[in-house]
Amino acid sequence: MTRLFFPLVLAVLAAGAALAGDIYTERVQFHKGANSATIEGRIQGDMTIDYLLGARKGQSMNVSLATDNGANYFNIIAPGKENEALFVGSSSGNQFEGALPASGDYKIRVYLMRSAARRDEIANYRLEMIID
Repeated sequence: MTRLFFPLVLAVLAAGAALAGDIYTERVQFHKGANSATIEGRIQGDMTIDYLLGARKGQSMNVSLATDNGANYFNIIAPGKENEALFVGSSSGNQFEGALPASGDYKIRVYLMRSAARRDEIANYRLEMIID
């Protein structure tokens, strides 16, 4: 019985670890002729969402986040980078504007600070993305 129980416990723990902190990905498409998109969403706990937005080097990007939770931020990750952020919301605020350094898909990563995630807090947000 103990031989069967130990692998089962490991499988359950591994499944729980895979679910905690998952990053969901969603592609952002502008409507024809538009240069902006607005997304209203909600995250809770360890949930993280990456919004993929294609852009070209030299274009100007403006991203802003309005939220009902002060621990809700976004980071911007440039194409070809994994966890090296071009912009870090928790230290720079909920507004980014700047010229883009590379062409490709930018990740706009929406998340809760670790302390709020541990408390399983909820954040309702509105994310506006503009590319000129």
